Amino acid sequence: MSMTDPIADMLTRIRNANMRGSSEVVIPSSKIKKSIAEILKDEGFIEDWEVSSDEDSFPEIKLQLKYLNDGQPVIRKIKRESKPGLRVYLKSNDAKPVLSGQGISIITTSKGVMSDRKCREEKVGGEILCTVW
Repeated sequence: MSMTDPIADMLTRIRNANMRGSSEVVIPSSKIKKSIAEILKDEGFIEDWEVSSDEDSFPEIKLQLKYLNDGQPVIRKIKRESKPGLRVYLKSNDAKPVLSGQGISIITTSKGVMSDRKCREEKVGGEILCTVW
């Protein structure tokens, strides 16, 4: 059976691993998931990520999750915004900071997947994939 929303599955796996206190999470690989992982790393929400693949299986992305000194996860909340049944779009002039700049929105644009900060710099809009803080 096919998955209807692979991005929501990725976010749920990250959320579940954070609640367990796991140091890493493994998700099936795709181009958009790699872009999301790179943004999470650049913005400081995860330590690192890598693609691993065996000859016998499909490629997978391994995310190294980041925790504070007291053991609390850096990702406090990760929420899917645009869903297959209800798409959410953002105009270039409507991009506002998430939680006064403490969080980010990940947006897919005509110039690729980028954070809301980069969207404001480049003055582009697009579909809001998720919000992280």
